[in-house]
Amino acid sequence: MATDQGGDMSGEIHERFDRVADGYAAYRPSCPPKLVQMVADRCRHHRLAWEPGCGSGQVTRCLAAAFDEVLATDPARKAIERAPVLDGVRFEQGDASRCDLADGSVDLIAAAEAAHWFDMGAFAVEARRVAADGAIVALWCYDRPRVSSEVDAAVDHLYFDVLKGFWAVGRRYIDQRYADLPFPFDEHRLAIPDYRANWAVDDMLGYLRTWSAVDAFAERSGGDAVSMIEDRLRSAFGSDRREVVWPTAIRLGSVT
Repeated sequence: MATDQGGDMSGEIHERFDRVADGYAAYRPSCPPKLVQMVADRCRHHRLAWEPGCGSGQVTRCLAAAFDEVLATDPARKAIERAPVLDGVRFEQGDASRCDLADGSVDLIAAAEAAHWFDMGAFAVEARRVAADGAIVALWCYDRPRVSSEVDAAVDHLYFDVLKGFWAVGRRYIDQRYADLPFPFDEHRLAIPDYRANWAVDDMLGYLRTWSAVDAFAERSGGDAVSMIEDRLRSAFGSDRREVVWPTAIRLGSVT
């Protein structure tokens, strides 16, 4: 689906996320369980959650611990195929503009690192349709990984220079940490923890290769963008495991 934000979940983009599905499952960072619990604590009830843009279930496990039932949807078929089997969770292929849930049935609608791909107008209409009384919408994202000044400089060179022109337009919402993401809900403030991981350099390289712009670069040029900074990154990162931090931000509100 085309988005009013400049993102695009057309068939071409579905194929892109199908191609990086293995990398997503292996290298995308895990959501802090505390983040999901903080969001769940804002909900009046904990019967049903809908997670559009679920990928291969990085956040779904945490939602399953907080809600009786979860519907997790994603347009990328291969991502859904790599999702874990979880009690009370139904994974289905689908996008954020529609789902098969009943009117007024959902207590939480949550999406992590996905809303910049949504058609926010269509998503808002569907969110209002399925929202139960007191339902919460929570959309969060994480920025570029931070390790040290030297590692960060290598990552930023890849992000801003090597991949310039290869990012989808909607990526600008990540750069602003969702501050200007269209959000037509009754907003509340919530301070949340950052994503964190303890990684070796190969984990970082695997993660960088999941970036959609890296796939776009490969598709257009036939090359591996990450290889252009790999030696520099290895030297800066070193052989030890390092703490990696992704600055994380959220838009949270009530459905009215």
